[in-house]
Amino acid sequence: MATSAIQSRRRCSRRFAGRDAKEHVISEPTIISRDAHNVSRQDISQGALDVLYDLGRAGYEAYLVGGGVRDLLAGIQPKDFDVATDAKPEEVRDVFRRARLIGRRFRLAHVRAGGEIIEVATFRAQPRSPEEGEEQAEEALDDHDHMLDEGGRILRDNVYGSLEDDAFRRDFTVNALYYRVTDFSVVDYVGGMDDMVARQIRLIGDPETRYREDPVRMLRAVRIANKLGFDIEVATAAPIRELADLLTDVPGARLFDEVLKLFLSAQAEKNFDDLIELGLFQVLFPQTAACLHQDGVETLIRGALQGTAARVREDKPVTPAFLFAALLWPALRDAMASAIENGQNLAQTIPEHSGDVAAEQVETVALPRRFSTPMREIWALQPRFHRRNGRRPERLAAHPRFRAAYDFLILRAAAGEETDELVQWWTEYQQGNAPVPPAGGPNPKRRRRRRRRTGETPTSD
Repeated sequence: MATSAIQSRRRCSRRFAGRDAKEHVISEPTIISRDAHNVSRQDISQGALDVLYDLGRAGYEAYLVGGGVRDLLAGIQPKDFDVATDAKPEEVRDVFRRARLIGRRFRLAHVRAGGEIIEVATFRAQPRSPEEGEEQAEEALDDHDHMLDEGGRILRDNVYGSLEDDAFRRDFTVNALYYRVTDFSVVDYVGGMDDMVARQIRLIGDPETRYREDPVRMLRAVRIANKLGFDIEVATAAPIRELADLLTDVPGARLFDEVLKLFLSAQAEKNFDDLIELGLFQVLFPQTAACLHQDGVETLIRGALQGTAARVREDKPVTPAFLFAALLWPALRDAMASAIENGQNLAQTIPEHSGDVAAEQVETVALPRRFSTPMREIWALQPRFHRRNGRRPERLAAHPRFRAAYDFLILRAAAGEETDELVQWWTEYQQGNAPVPPAGGPNPKRRRRRRRRTGETPTSD
């Protein structure tokens, strides 16, 4: 980075890190000029540019911020772009007729620009707790409700502030870089550019306090680090294992969204490894974690994650139903073990226990019915792959979940649960080779009943 391109001056400022106010000497923002960074308007969507320019023409500050700037600096094309502004949500709606205000915990605007939805958020200030005194509590209530609970978790996040306030309340330094379209510069209050160069993910402020404010930051640290190929800075990683249980206080629907971001990605397997290493997977999937030591379990899960990552890289569709089928199958198999030992067959046992496994899982990570139902169907079809005589293969192949169930059969065979012969038979069947059914042959033809002649007396055996 060219030194001449950086403009900086020093001052003292009172910064708030969660509930603890401390004096810090910080830099009035470092301004990285256009010739010292690689963010180009050519890589920014037209919708995002239109929002930035329109807010500017209306007299407001507006910056591209967050993952969009971070990814562009890392040489990755973002999937979407976020804008930060000093305009209040209602003022954003006044500028854009096609804006929709959403959220209560964090109120912002969704602006439809062309075929895109651009998320526009007002600059926020740091959290305040009731312990900071009546004056600040009243100020928080007057300023759209911003509150921490007694454990330090953010309950509402709608206190508006300045650009500087907004930078210091963000989670990681690399997410607090602001692209200014008026002069094509990047504004950095927190050393995010230095961390981009050092290839590390570092929390802004005290790590334990920031994780207590929002435990999901522990998952985001893993996901962002692996997406960028960065390391998690030592102090940022240090408290995670001890604080992992805080995730149990996070709404299950929010954790479901985070799990999809972690596992429906090109970095799915690396995310899995790091979640286990940091004690996070054990909190998200306690039933599965209890089975990880069993033969074949990791093989099956890794196979699913590798297949998912390959499909993501090839821009093919992926479904949470298949992912959760793989993640929870070890728990289902464990739950069925005693029933099978007592003489129940697999076809009877799967429907009986699958509901219990799914119900226990949603106590931590929610699983919407539109995904849990096909997941259970994938499981229920597994015993039917053994029924290969008569027209049973034809009926199974016509089932809407057949392809997913077949792919799942392949995973189970790789994990040692099924034979390669069974997989090969079904592979050839789909190719139209119509292999001869296994020993036992097709169902015997029904014996035709002999029609009695009139007056003939029936006999009994």
